[in-house]
Amino acid sequence: MNIDMIQAAADRARGVTRRTPLLSSPALDALAGRRVLVKPECLQHTGSFKFRGAWSALTAMPEKQRAKGVIAFSSGNHAQGVALAAQRLGVPAVILMPSDAPAAKIEGTRSYGVEVVLYDRGRESREEIGARLAQDRGLTLVKPYDEPQVIAGQGTCGLEIAEQAAEQGVTTADVLVCCGGGGLTAGIALALESKAPGLRVRPAEPEGFDDTARSLRSGQRESNPAEAGGLCDAILTPTPGELTFPIVSRLCGPGIVISDDEVLKAMALALRHLKVVAEPGGAVALAAALFHGDEISGDAVICTISGGNLDSAVLARAVSTID
Repeated sequence: MNIDMIQAAADRARGVTRRTPLLSSPALDALAGRRVLVKPECLQHTGSFKFRGAWSALTAMPEKQRAKGVIAFSSGNHAQGVALAAQRLGVPAVILMPSDAPAAKIEGTRSYGVEVVLYDRGRESREEIGARLAQDRGLTLVKPYDEPQVIAGQGTCGLEIAEQAAEQGVTTADVLVCCGGGGLTAGIALALESKAPGLRVRPAEPEGFDDTARSLRSGQRESNPAEAGGLCDAILTPTPGELTFPIVSRLCGPGIVISDDEVLKAMALALRHLKVVAEPGGAVALAAALFHGDEISGDAVICTISGGNLDSAVLARAVSTID
């Protein structure tokens, strides 16, 4: 993985992916006690940053291989990213999703005309099911984060952050990134290493699923005690990726761990002050910026809102925390 792969992914995505803005709000600045700049990837196609990595992976694939079809497994955001990329490229796609994923994500994925296969993530292995389907049908597996071209695609978000932060006069800051398997975290970190070395990535995770934060402390890949049941479904992974963790370990600062209550409040504040909808897993970095200021240094902080796909009941629950 290197900056050349990220730049090439950006070239292939030009005119296809959205260049999401860098937002701010005086109210959020006051609450955080510093300048808060928010990268709303919830405004990206399919409602999350995942379209970047999916488009990168599919467009980097040899045409004959791609024509046979692809398969992906995801709780929803990577699923929708691959589904839309496949639809735009005219590629058959099978998407393997947990049966307890938010209904909005399952239906959203189906809306792109792909085949959705549901599984029980508490009792079945998505890797085993995906490998079997890929072998039986001749499909190419597009992994959600442990895939070089996916990481490169997510890194295009980091290229934008570097440019936009410089435009706003920010050259030194922590960049808080919602972290699951680490694809977005690693991709942004690689981009910033080359384009904005004064910006340091910090992973943000929910309590009980803080495998990256614990792995950074121990120096080895740690696992979560559970893989399901948390509020932040989009970033619940068993352990940091084999490819992503060495990058995160080399380039990132300590992780920040967020409570579910903080996540819900951050979602409500994002809606009120930024007019954007953040899903729980997409709001952990903003929650870190707003409620964990003692763990952050500097006069400014940058954070991602990595996705905005959620059920209305969860959004209502979040809004109730500040009404």
